[in-house]
Amino acid sequence: MKDAQQTARTRNRRLHRTAGLLVALVTTGALCGGTAIAAPAEQPPSAAEAAGAGVPQNPMAAVARMQPSWNLGNTLDAIPDETSWGNPLTTKATFDGLRAQGFRSVRIPVTWYPHQSDTAPYTIDPVWMDRVKQVVDLALEDGLYVEINVHHDSWKWIANMSTDHDNVVARFDSTWQQIATVFKDEPRTLLMESINEPQFSNATDAQKTRYLRELNTSFHDIVRNSGGRNRDRLLVLPSEETNNAQHWLDDLSTTMGSLQDRNLVATVHYYSWYPFSVNIANGTTYDATAQKDLTEGFARVHDTFVAKGIPVYLGEYGLLTSPYSGVVERGEMLKYFEQVNYEARRNGMTSAVWDAANDFLDRGTMQWQVPEMKALIQSSWRTRSGTASTDNVFLPESGPIAAQTITLNRNGLWFAGLWQGDRPLTPYVDYTLDGDRLTLTTDALTRLAGDRAAGVSATLEVRYSDGVPWKLFVRSYDKPVMSDATGTADGLTIPTRFNGALMANVQSTYADGTAAGPASWTTYQTFDNYRADYGAGTTTVKPDFLKSLKDGAPVTLTFRFWTGDTVTYHLTKSGNTVTGTAS
Repeated sequence: MKDAQQTARTRNRRLHRTAGLLVALVTTGALCGGTAIAAPAEQPPSAAEAAGAGVPQNPMAAVARMQPSWNLGNTLDAIPDETSWGNPLTTKATFDGLRAQGFRSVRIPVTWYPHQSDTAPYTIDPVWMDRVKQVVDLALEDGLYVEINVHHDSWKWIANMSTDHDNVVARFDSTWQQIATVFKDEPRTLLMESINEPQFSNATDAQKTRYLRELNTSFHDIVRNSGGRNRDRLLVLPSEETNNAQHWLDDLSTTMGSLQDRNLVATVHYYSWYPFSVNIANGTTYDATAQKDLTEGFARVHDTFVAKGIPVYLGEYGLLTSPYSGVVERGEMLKYFEQVNYEARRNGMTSAVWDAANDFLDRGTMQWQVPEMKALIQSSWRTRSGTASTDNVFLPESGPIAAQTITLNRNGLWFAGLWQGDRPLTPYVDYTLDGDRLTLTTDALTRLAGDRAAGVSATLEVRYSDGVPWKLFVRSYDKPVMSDATGTADGLTIPTRFNGALMANVQSTYADGTAAGPASWTTYQTFDNYRADYGAGTTTVKPDFLKSLKDGAPVTLTFRFWTGDTVTYHLTKSGNTVTGTAS
């Protein structure tokens, strides 16, 4: 991955993905039918289980007991040290809080190379090894299942296997020999994963298959022959890039079959359909394409492994942008998180949410950042939640108010009413329901709009027979207005009167209609190139976008809003100066 992309990855999801669309298009998600994973028990694992005595001998049952799971992301995997990427030191309180939230396992990614000699015998700093063991033991003592791995080493040096094969293999083997020796007497509630998101530069698919099979096999042999509880510990093996493309799943299946070891676990990751995950190429909604990407991908995983009795650990899931950044609209994000958890559950996969830096749990308090997300994810461990076609009802600030209709996504539930706080709205007076079409009447919307000041005037809840209610925000708005601005290639701040509207995405073109911005294949650049600050009344165009522009070539930006409004704006970069002009 290019340097700028690598920086963005560590700041946000930390997930390595080839930036091109081709790889993104084969990253998918979940099928129907099959073994349904059990909902988490009321209590976390017992002390006996924490000591390894209670771990089921059946690998499928053991991995099912790990549901739900959470990643201690951007911590022991951070470069160069545990706190380098903004997270605090991990303490017992971290795992106390995790357990109290209902999680039953934790994935602890570890990057080893900053604490390891670059030459043979590739000795790992004993201080670092002790710290990793201390963190692992804290989690185990709290009754959690734990998984550790070799993490960012995957792209820092393992990726060089095609040009430095022997040294990479020697270093990989030495790394796992040291890890396996230190952790061999840990309880069987500790799992080991060979490599995070394995990838190989300058290699053909055939070479990638051969390299990964070689490393996974070597990892297996080293751990199994290291003694102690490693003889029958659950070992986790990834597909190439932990991707669910069928040919890579088949490669992994072949490797696992050749090892003739029942205590193996397959792992994949899932960050959704790429255009939706980063809001690029007009991928603003969790649409049929994004849903198909999820269901078909998880189908492949289920059929390749779960249906044959091989457990699957969805070692990371999330979005490729921070969930509360505004890059992906709130309601569309919630639809995705609801379905990805449901599909994982019904396809028999234990799922581990990727939490990079307080995206979900506040590391200081170990409480959820957004109670609504907590409720949605926790509910998904046992049932579905209903959603709707939108979570916003936009009303004009002036003029007549018309009735508005949204489509309910029941997800197998039945409609239980529309509420405002603790007061139910009245059927046929405030709303009507025709199949899945929920229509709010003119009278009800006029009352809810109040003085029609810009912004949210009322919050409603669509309640279903189970799961988390779906919020509807009634918003008054007028067309946004942008003003002229001057900045530099390091950023342009455009004064913006949003007038209650919410920005959806931005189209950027040169005069000849070609794409302007870092991505040449779409005129809709990733929405993370911009930042709409509704409180400050500004829209920032970020450096990565501005620095990619041709010097002296006028660019037209079309800002698109969820209200249906568009605002046209013109940019020209001249040297380091950027000039913006409103239409």
